[in-house]
Amino acid sequence: MSDASAGKGLATGQLGLLGSTIMGLASTAPVYSLVATLGFTITAVGAQSPIAFVLAFIPMFFIAFAYRELNRAIPDCGTTFTWATKAFGPWAGWMGGWGVAVAGIIVLANLAQIAGIYLWILLAPLIGADLSGELWVTTATGVGFIAAMVAVSYRGVEIGERLQNVLLGIQYLALALFVVLALSSALGAEPPADSLPPQLSWFDPFAFESFDGFTEAVLLALFIYWGWDTCLALNEETKDPKTIPGRAALLSTLILMVTYVLVTVAAISYAGLAALDGQDDVFLVVKDALFGPWAWLLVLAVLISAVSSTQTTILPTARGTLSMAVYGALPRRFGQVHPRFRTPGFSTLTMGLVAILFYVGMTFVSENFLADSIYSLGLAIAFYYGITGYACVWYFRRELFASASNVIFKLVFPLLGALLLTAAFVKSAIDMLNPDYGATVLFGVGGVFVIGIGSLLVGVVLMVAWSLVAASRPFFRGESLNRETPVLVPDEEVAYGRSVDGGRV
Repeated sequence: MSDASAGKGLATGQLGLLGSTIMGLASTAPVYSLVATLGFTITAVGAQSPIAFVLAFIPMFFIAFAYRELNRAIPDCGTTFTWATKAFGPWAGWMGGWGVAVAGIIVLANLAQIAGIYLWILLAPLIGADLSGELWVTTATGVGFIAAMVAVSYRGVEIGERLQNVLLGIQYLALALFVVLALSSALGAEPPADSLPPQLSWFDPFAFESFDGFTEAVLLALFIYWGWDTCLALNEETKDPKTIPGRAALLSTLILMVTYVLVTVAAISYAGLAALDGQDDVFLVVKDALFGPWAWLLVLAVLISAVSSTQTTILPTARGTLSMAVYGALPRRFGQVHPRFRTPGFSTLTMGLVAILFYVGMTFVSENFLADSIYSLGLAIAFYYGITGYACVWYFRRELFASASNVIFKLVFPLLGALLLTAAFVKSAIDMLNPDYGATVLFGVGGVFVIGIGSLLVGVVLMVAWSLVAASRPFFRGESLNRETPVLVPDEEVAYGRSVDGGRV
């Protein structure tokens, strides 16, 4: 191994607080996330949807503190893999890293599909034909988007940041216009027939009519917050690796919560509950009436959201496998850094290829199977976020009561977040066993359960197989990475020195 102070060879000093926050927000794909969940959340809890998004925010916010505290001590791009290995040992760490990779691959396939469909919806008026229903066309287009975003990620974080500035700006412009137009219309002199004035009762946490509806809504809402941890995976490429990523994570989750609540209130106020109930895309329902000739802007926002998140999702998966390879948890080739672009070149290309194969394979096996894969995503998310929360408590166990801030930020918040996510994992898995859950049935149970639990079990098989290879033995014996091992991260002098030399400070 090389000098730890030099890090893994990644480009340093690339992102400030704004850029890091933008990467965290872009990874969540706020417009796409609302498209995918808002209609079904309204089905589950109706007018209590705003408070459901607030409640789902709580465990994410708690876990963000776990990320912040661990990142301050260990600003390693392997995040959950590295932290869980240092806290619990190589086996737990390997599975934490696998959870990050699985979530990334599954969501990349679904983002590609959405991007492919919405591009052709957008182009339909121009070409005089709607090709969004042609499977081979949308699949080829989705593959093209993955390949393009892999190319952007391959060439460096700085290029990706510039792209995300534009893409996220368009998303938030569309969302801001939606909120302003919807609320002004609903509260105007002649509101739409089905509109509902905003009410404080929508934020009453005790007004849910059923516990099942409540848990379903919160589990759906958990998905739309996922992705903010990308800014932590880019910590080694950030100007101040120990502080900026943690601040960006907290800021990202707060901005997302405000965004989702405002859009939900605006949508219900404008269209009412019946029109939005169970809709795959609430924006398509209201875009023409609300935006008129500018309705294409909402379609463009969904397309951009999917494309934007495709690029930012590649970043943490590639850096996670890079870190795993550096410490011997994966074949050495995954640890290669491009000599010119200083990105995890092989890992980036491999993650893109695996995502393409998964996307094409699932699409042509069954579109329903692909759709069910996104519903299984919550299991992988709750799994590795939960491990991170527990890792924070255990890693800092000797200093938990050294100060009041340690009690709150290293014990209470991370532990509560981990427990809530564990409960969400167990409840989700039980619900997914039902053959009626999702659109497919495999082995007599819900296909969503098979995909979700099966993808984690595949990780167990791969972990055991790799542990039998001679090159992996230092890692699985706890020699290459343990609590006392200095991790391969750039120290502040090296990071700032490269940043100044590169003219970025």
